[in-house]
Amino acid sequence: MTRRIAFQGEPGAYSHQACREARPEMEALACGTFDDVIAAVRNGDAELAMLPVENTTYGRVADIHRLLPESGLRIEDEAFVRVHISLMALPGVAIEDLKKVRAHVVLLPQAASFLSQYGIAGEAAADSAGAAAELAEDRTPEVGVLASDLAAEIYGLDILARHIEDHDHNTTRFLIMGKTPDLSRRGDHGMMTTFIFQVRNIPAALYKAMGGFATNGVNMTKLESYMVGGSFTATQFYADIEGHPDDPGVKLALEELGYFTEKLEILGVYPRDPRRD
Repeated sequence: MTRRIAFQGEPGAYSHQACREARPEMEALACGTFDDVIAAVRNGDAELAMLPVENTTYGRVADIHRLLPESGLRIEDEAFVRVHISLMALPGVAIEDLKKVRAHVVLLPQAASFLSQYGIAGEAAADSAGAAAELAEDRTPEVGVLASDLAAEIYGLDILARHIEDHDHNTTRFLIMGKTPDLSRRGDHGMMTTFIFQVRNIPAALYKAMGGFATNGVNMTKLESYMVGGSFTATQFYADIEGHPDDPGVKLALEELGYFTEKLEILGVYPRDPRRD
């Protein structure tokens, strides 16, 4: 049976690229929504899920923090994908022939300088890879697309220019999630632990809860809050720390955290990706 990894978007999306880079031996399964990705793993259509959680330019991916605790899945790995933007068009079309390019709204401003140089207008599309698929079907010669090299490969388009983004730091972090976590692993570059928690309704609860990480020398790389249940008083926190729950310092820090929380749930323990550095 072919092993599959599910992602959200059209074939050729950056999430598809993440699947190819992180799990090249697996077949990538395109899904319409993040919920569909999670459902594909839960019902056995896929073994793993590839879910974006944050981007260096645009921050947190909407809804992901809400979906992760409810998914029933656990984080097995993290993957970082550098978002390189390529300009593509139908075979035989030159840059000078283009009147407009289509792409997801977040890509257009990232290539503003290049588009301005050639006097090409930008038009927002629901999905960059989807725009590439539409161009391959409707065959409009004066229209180009901004997307990944993978999209050009899949839809038979010519790449007219590569790496046209204005800044060279745009990177998306993905979480690879499955149903059967392996807590015995140890990564060559260290380990990460991701968890969610809700603090008790007492004065300075968050301050006290965080104290255990400082006193035990545990590095917290992310701490984000978000509303739960539509209530302004119910706040849940999402955290990433370096280390494994079995490490003495992490174990003590989590124990101390437990004194000040109403809910504490570990979402994953996984190898630290060296691209963090």
